[in-house]
Amino acid sequence: MTNASLISRIAPPGRRAPLLAAGAATVTVGLWASAFVAIRSAGAAYSPGALALGRLLAGALVLGVVCAVRREGLPPRGAWRGIAISGLLWFGFYMVALNWGEQQVDAGTAALVVNIGPILIALLGARLLGDAMPPRLLAGMAVSFAGAVAVGLSMSGGGGSSVLGVVLCLLAAVAYAAGVVAQKPALGHASSLQVTTFGCLIGAVVCLPFAGRLVHEAAAAPLGATLDMVYLGVFPTALAFTTWGYALARTSASRMGATTYAVPALVVLMSWLVLDEVPGPLTLAGGALCLAGVAVSRSRPRRTPASGSASGASAEAGASASASASVSEAAAGPVTVHAAAPAQGPAAGASAAAPSGSGGPTGAGTPSGVGGPRPATAGESGSRAEQA
Repeated sequence: MTNASLISRIAPPGRRAPLLAAGAATVTVGLWASAFVAIRSAGAAYSPGALALGRLLAGALVLGVVCAVRREGLPPRGAWRGIAISGLLWFGFYMVALNWGEQQVDAGTAALVVNIGPILIALLGARLLGDAMPPRLLAGMAVSFAGAVAVGLSMSGGGGSSVLGVVLCLLAAVAYAAGVVAQKPALGHASSLQVTTFGCLIGAVVCLPFAGRLVHEAAAAPLGATLDMVYLGVFPTALAFTTWGYALARTSASRMGATTYAVPALVVLMSWLVLDEVPGPLTLAGGALCLAGVAVSRSRPRRTPASGSASGASAEAGASASASASVSEAAAGPVTVHAAAPAQGPAAGASAAAPSGSGGPTGAGTPSGVGGPRPATAGESGSRAEQA
């Protein structure tokens, strides 16, 4: 086996892109789950608008440096519409509305309202982008949604909810879904780094009215809260949104939206490890449902082995028949010429033709017809012709 064939068997070229996209989506989900812990810490010292602006400024600074080093330049004209919409709705409005809404409602209500975002992404993607909605995707999203609600209810702590909080969470979910669907076409014209960088810049501009509050709160905030805000900008924003764009460019918006249902399960695990919050049975069950739903939504129907073996058998049968026909022609040719050469008269012609006609199917049907027995029969018929 050559090196090329070995590499193709280990990592076939057709499977590399989906594997890289899945890896990028995993990085995104992991970092977005870690943002939950950082937001809880930074939110104690920063208001929703100030926290969103500080996070976006930190992310835009890092992304701008990376773009300058890589000399990415400005995105093409065809990408600006999607970048502007996603920057306005997702990077800007969504972050402020979500931070504000989660302060007004308990975690269970927030999980119920905010996690309709992936469902809206699937509906908008099918309507505007032509995304397919296979039964596996819908079933997986339903299971994950139930798990997300279970996790939220189990971690709510008996808090209350307000109409304003519910409306804010609903608006955040709609903005998130619209931003993702708008970002998808932009990734067909520009790189994920360009789309993320300029979307983050637009989001920061949208949040500039909170600049005064950010300066005032940063002066009084503890160092840990400020570092958490910087972490939110560098990793869950700059890095995670870039890997999200990479994965989104290589799959449908619906499947990417369903993948984010893994975030609640990872939040449970990280809260257990970092905050020493031991999850209860309902929390663990909800996290398991989230992961199971994501696995179902991203799975694809397997091809039946019978069809594959049948097609392979047909191909082999066709090749065998073609090869047999070629062998038959090659075997019959020399016999006819060899037997006819010394023939003189009708008797000799009849004597030579009889072995050739009887031997043709044998040569075509079995490989041995190409070897010794077939030429021997032809020689015998030739000698009989000479005796006649």
